[in-house]
Parts: sequence; structure tokens; C-alpha cells
Amino acid sequence: MMSIKILFQGDSITDAGRDKRNYHHLGGGYPKYAAELIAENHKDIDFEFINFGISGNRTSQLFDRLYPDAIAFQPDVISILIGINDIWHRYGANKISTNDEQIETNYRAILTSLKKNTNAKIMMLSPYLLDCDDKEAMRDDLKRVLEIVRRLADEFADVYVPLDKHFEEAIKTAPMKLYYSNDGVHPNENGAKFIGKIYAEAIEKIL
Repeated sequence: MMSIKILFQGDSITDAGRDKRNYHHLGGGYPKYAAELIAENHKDIDFEFINFGISGNRTSQLFDRLYPDAIAFQPDVISILIGINDIWHRYGANKISTNDEQIETNYRAILTSLKKNTNAKIMMLSPYLLDCDDKEAMRDDLKRVLEIVRRLADEFADVYVPLDKHFEEAIKTAPMKLYYSNDGVHPNENGAKFIGKIYAEAIEKIL
């Protein structure tokens, strides 16, 4: 039986309350739902699913831990959802200023290292911001960062998932405000299932 190792990497959206003592524990977010669908769709493949998302991480922190939390495992597929904290931390009392150029430098370093040190297929998911009034100030920042992520995806990714566009369409027919997320960033169960379904569909291109 063919075996495929899929590693989920990112921030709190990927972490989703996982048990960090066990990297096979996928948490309660989109990795759980994506893994269930992928395994169901490919019963002839022996999958190993690994989650190394860490809540609060920015691009610089992901780069710092890239070897032990990604490269060392030599995954067949690695997915990355990162970037919203680089923007979010520009606001509030305890600001950490990461400018757009630094975000691009950090993310490019992550992708370059993965290409150099693994044979993994790379799946990039875009950051997003949903319908939440208290984060409207972040939207212009996000637009610029999304352009950076798209450019990098064109250069490095085997699959790019524009979650911002998917959510933009989904919100138009959502039954209520905050249907997918209570704070505009962290998906609730509806949001996690939505991302999981999109993920499982997108990964088909590289399995």
C-alpha cells in the first residue's frame, strides 16, 4: 500500500487546540476535517497526518522552527497557512511591527528552505479576514500581504488555495453574520469544516 505523509503547518488556525505532546493529534480545526475527507477519498493509501501549527506564530517564528517542525520529518506534502499574525500584531497595545518586506523575506526563506531540503509538494493557503467589525483596520494590510503570498505561490507552490476568495463567496450566502468565525480570524466549526473541504479538494492535484 502506498504511504503519504502530509504535514500541516501554520498558526492558531492550524493549531486549533491540538495536543502538542502528540504531533499526530490534529486538533479541532481544519486539519482534522481535511484529514478525514482525504483518508475517506483514498482508502488505498496509508496516510500519516502531522500537525505542527502553533498558536500566535508569525512568519519569522515559523522560519525559526522550520527544521525540527517540518524538514526533519521529510513530508511528502506540506501545507502552510501563515501571515495573519504578522498583520494582527501591528495593532494593539503590544505591537510587533513586521513590515510587508519582512513578511516577504521570511516567507520566501521558508519556501526556499523547503525546496532545498525536502522533496515535499508545497501547498500554500492564503490568510484571510472575515466579517468582523473590530478588525476592519487590518483589511488594507491584508490586501498587500495577499499580493505577496500570491506571488510567492506562483513561484514556489504546487497548489495555492485562495481562502480569502473562497470565504468572500461563501459569506454572500451565509445564513448569518459570523457564521464561519466569531472573531473574523479563527474559524468556528462551520469555518473549520469549510476550510477542510476546500483543502481536501485542492490536494487532489498532487496526491
